[in-house]
Amino acid sequence: MRFDAKTASAVAALLRDASRAEIMPRFRKLAPDAVRTKSGPLDLVTEADEAAERVIEAGLTRLFPGCVVVGEEGTAADASLLGRLRDADLAFVVDPVDGTANFAAGVPLFGCMAAAFVKGEVVAGWIHDPLGDDTCLAVRGEGAWVEDGAGTRLGALSVAAPVPVNRMVAAVSWGFMAPDLKARVVPRLPRLAGTLNYRCAAHEYRLAAGGHAHLLVYNKLMPWDHAPGWLIHREAGGHAARFDGSAYEASHHVTGGLICAPDRASWDEARAALFGED
Repeated sequence: MRFDAKTASAVAALLRDASRAEIMPRFRKLAPDAVRTKSGPLDLVTEADEAAERVIEAGLTRLFPGCVVVGEEGTAADASLLGRLRDADLAFVVDPVDGTANFAAGVPLFGCMAAAFVKGEVVAGWIHDPLGDDTCLAVRGEGAWVEDGAGTRLGALSVAAPVPVNRMVAAVSWGFMAPDLKARVVPRLPRLAGTLNYRCAAHEYRLAAGGHAHLLVYNKLMPWDHAPGWLIHREAGGHAARFDGSAYEASHHVTGGLICAPDRASWDEARAALFGED
């Protein structure tokens, strides 16, 4: 299966339609019993997540008969789905509402994400903003761009120009780091110009791919949270690697971390500043 801009736009339209039909009508209108916890008190699911995932899965199987769909909510019920990503001729990961805690709290920072895989390789990615009604998307080797709610291309995405570490603005998600790593990294954050945490990888990746932040740092790497943004950031000109410098793969979904930067030199400088020996 080869993705091109036309095919990518068809998937973007599917995410927009699901967001308009299942996500936005429920925003700030969730009943108390429409929000539940999964693995713990910070891991939420709402009826919007589940309804949107059903619509997106049905749409993808209609557009691409025989494809494998690995949704965040479906995987919560059947963890074996993750193992199908590596070998499938065509597979999709779907995060119907990234930033569920924000969505459930009525905070307008959440996104709808998807990525396409061919034999385990990420070949396309989408991050839709239901509130702004536009989509960042990328096709491997063809760049990254933004489309509006009508599917019109608005312009290319490009990461920020490189700057020294003390001028970098970073989104740093340190909550899932092991205690020893957290104790090393967190005291070093003042070496950066500023840090942020949106509780929403979708908008953090959009920020970096659009050149409005220099650095992203994540520890937990579930593929629906990172495969779409990783490809969009890469196609926008950025460099990303795991904490040890090895290449990102969607099969790395538990530990190993990820740093995204404008280029390799910036990555090296940021990694040394935050993780290196004193």
